[in-house]
Amino acid sequence: MAPFYELICEEQGWPVDTELLNHMKKENEEALKKLDERLKDAEENLGETEISDTLLARAEHFAKIGDKEKSLTAYRVAFEKTVALGSRLDILFANIRTGFFYRDNDIVSRNIEKARSMIEEGGDWDRRNRLKVYEGAYLMTIRNFKGAADLFIATLSTFTSTELMEYKDFVTYAVLSSVLALKRVDIKNKVIDSPEVLEVLHEIPHLEDYLRSLYAGDYQKFFVSLAALETSAMKRSWVLFPHYRYYVREMRIRGYAQLLESYRSLTMQSMAHSFGVSEEFIDKDLSKFISAGRLNCVIDKVNGIVETNRPDAKNAQYQQTIKQGDILLNRVQKLSRVINV
Repeated sequence: MAPFYELICEEQGWPVDTELLNHMKKENEEALKKLDERLKDAEENLGETEISDTLLARAEHFAKIGDKEKSLTAYRVAFEKTVALGSRLDILFANIRTGFFYRDNDIVSRNIEKARSMIEEGGDWDRRNRLKVYEGAYLMTIRNFKGAADLFIATLSTFTSTELMEYKDFVTYAVLSSVLALKRVDIKNKVIDSPEVLEVLHEIPHLEDYLRSLYAGDYQKFFVSLAALETSAMKRSWVLFPHYRYYVREMRIRGYAQLLESYRSLTMQSMAHSFGVSEEFIDKDLSKFISAGRLNCVIDKVNGIVETNRPDAKNAQYQQTIKQGDILLNRVQKLSRVINV
């Protein structure tokens, strides 16, 4: 891990332990020397399969010690020397994991695209499903939770990507992305009633309360479990840590919106009680989301009431039609003037 150790010390401003660094470099050099000897022997005495396997072992060595550029170069060489489609896809998966490790979305997206096109040419069932998990994880890292939820749900019963994440983590991501992105009825049909989710849901702290409380309208339990998952799951996740504030904010909005859908008006006291927070917190939180246009309601501070003002869909469609008609008429008038000239 000498290259990675140097990288971390540089990024964090830590002093380098020269003795430890030299020791790791020596071990890396010895391991690489053995691999080079093995490669030379394979090139002189063995066949293409053994050469390909050795090149892949060299790439994996650079990946294990944290040398990003050398590992990518070595994987590229191994990819060019590999004939079997399945093995070539495995190399692309390794590149995607490298991109995830270094948070390099360019590497991840390019290799996912390449793997997708290769699978369309005749990839096997297992690698096709593994790619869905990799792509779902990538979509979560770019906040496309709807796309991630669809891919995760599609692979709940066929998950085999244990080299990327454990099954419990996979179910956690499937639940978290689905609760944010899917409609309420779809959450019930595709997640809450899913045998694969039910199998491990009770083993993951706070996740069952989180999933069921929002669907059942138990908003106090929902807020408590959301806060618990923020600490126990999101902040410790390589996928969600950069986005945990965004996720928690969006789920608060979803919780508020779901409650307000059932009422024309609601007292601040009643709403604060439903979520298990103070009236001051609700006032401040709602004001922020209302001003940003995220919630369709207004606050009557004098009477302590929240009034919903859900937009009329038909009226909005009518106004949009009128607006587009005006634009079309203006263009026709301009065109007629040009023709007359």
